[in-house]
Amino acid sequence: MPILILAMAVVVIDQWSKYYVQTHMSLGMSIPLIPSVFHLTYILNPGAAFGILENQRTFFVIVGLLMIGAVVYLYPRIPANMRLLRLGTGLMMGGAVGNVIDRIQTGHVVDFFDFRIWPIFNIADIAIVVGVSCIIYTLLFIAEKKDETN
Repeated sequence: MPILILAMAVVVIDQWSKYYVQTHMSLGMSIPLIPSVFHLTYILNPGAAFGILENQRTFFVIVGLLMIGAVVYLYPRIPANMRLLRLGTGLMMGGAVGNVIDRIQTGHVVDFFDFRIWPIFNIADIAIVVGVSCIIYTLLFIAEKKDETN
């Protein structure tokens, strides 16, 4: 059950932030919070990370739904003591749901965090990257240590 609460929290925060940007900024508008370092820049991303595979709405919806399905299927099989792995799956699922909602509704994702030297991204993207990082760390370092002790 905690995975659902975490995933729902990510979705709510992600969707609220995108709504706020859409209702308070015009498309293409950039607000420097730390000039030349960090801006809020409102763009529509029809592709994936870094704008790759633009205008592949159906593909990204299917991939997002498959990711959500995999998390729903695999989560009950994760041992309760593997908290970081559980956290990662919850974050990944919430981020996937947030971006799938955008793709289904409009065919693109609202992005707005702009570090100027990196592609612009959103809260769902952060959740996915942190979630995947938690999963990789667990699989590479924590799960390996547990195997060594057995």
